[in-house]
Amino acid sequence: MNALAATSRNFKQAAKLLGLDSKLEKSLLIPFREIKVECTIPKDDGTLVSFVGFRVQHDNARGPMKGGIRYHHEVGVQAKLSYSSLLIILNGILQVDPDEVNALAQLMTWKTAVANIPYGGAKGGIGCTPGKLSKSELERLTRVFTQKIHDLIGIHTDVPAPDMGTNSQTMAWILDEYSKFHGYSPAVVTGKPVGNTISCFKLCKLINSKDLGGSLGREAATGRGVLFATEVLLEEHGKKLEDQRFVIQGFGNVGSWAAQLISEAGGQVIAVSDVTGAIKNNKGLNIKELLKHSSENHGIRGFTGGEPIDPGSLLIEDCDVLIPAALGGVINRENANDIKAKFIVEAANHPTDPEADEILSKKGVVILPDIYANSGGVTVSYFEWVQNIQGFMWDEEKVNAELRTYIIRAFNNMKEMCKTYNCDLRMGAFTLGVNRVARATVLRGWEA
Repeated sequence: MNALAATSRNFKQAAKLLGLDSKLEKSLLIPFREIKVECTIPKDDGTLVSFVGFRVQHDNARGPMKGGIRYHHEVGVQAKLSYSSLLIILNGILQVDPDEVNALAQLMTWKTAVANIPYGGAKGGIGCTPGKLSKSELERLTRVFTQKIHDLIGIHTDVPAPDMGTNSQTMAWILDEYSKFHGYSPAVVTGKPVGNTISCFKLCKLINSKDLGGSLGREAATGRGVLFATEVLLEEHGKKLEDQRFVIQGFGNVGSWAAQLISEAGGQVIAVSDVTGAIKNNKGLNIKELLKHSSENHGIRGFTGGEPIDPGSLLIEDCDVLIPAALGGVINRENANDIKAKFIVEAANHPTDPEADEILSKKGVVILPDIYANSGGVTVSYFEWVQNIQGFMWDEEKVNAELRTYIIRAFNNMKEMCKTYNCDLRMGAFTLGVNRVARATVLRGWEA
């Protein structure tokens, strides 16, 4: 089952529990707007190249739409042109996968509602391979894309953020290009740069510089949210984090921060994996040393503080808490029966297929769903947006304290829905999110 089918299935189950009528149910599923644009730029060698840029804006009943912009080769295919063939119409550009994009945009609608932050959902990006483009080419591509969509995004309309293949520098370029049309607008994007130490012409150093309105705590936010969510889940079941053994699939931004923060909190991380391989140490991995090794060697392969294992077996390692923090669909009916973890915390989007959900539920495995567990990133993005609008920046302690408050409050709200509708945590999260969006839709008179 693909991401859109799984998301729609969960939505329909929630809508049935909530007793939504068919017209309202349909209006909540249909995206508000889908945008596709052609972005043609000169490359450094003088040739022209064209890419497809897109944005799906799912829902804005509760506030501006919010979601990442990703640069990835699977989104589309580039086509080269020489200057002499500038007027040739491109026929070889692949269409984006509407199911994947719509699913991610829809998930953001429910996720922001579960977190109770005033946003709707969106998703977008450009079909390209960022590693094959120079920094100047990426900048030109980002600026052309922004020129094409600047009237369709905005502080109170749609607020993009980094995603796969993009980063804080990408957001800085979008901010600058957007500001050429609308005036200086730092709140138009989140995930902007924050410099720990910046040298200015070798004359001065600025500590924790927030020159473009980036928020402290944003880089670690999703991983920190995973920590807070795991703590409150374990507490609900009478367990302490420091008594648990963790396995984490994925050692990118989310997985590495989750591993670091869980380790610092006393949890024992016994196995991790990334694209280069997987390692295990039953006595606990030294996460500080592993982070250093991964940074220096572009991956965890070769780390001497653990023994290499088959990445395919990582999910079925004996542990207390399994945290999938990489790809979607990794827990499925083929491996669900073999999973030994008592708790699964979904740090990735849609890591568990519905069939696996049913198998794990029968085994008594508790799953903390993605639309709650990985909401730390968008929550701190909201904090960044608020700081930009107010023109008043917070220190990191305040950011982290507010994040903990939002995560705990959302868990308690989710549990109340579980009790009301006698459902599991996933359906508790979906009924919570869908109910909030449906209520806003009805109150605004949009249900017809």
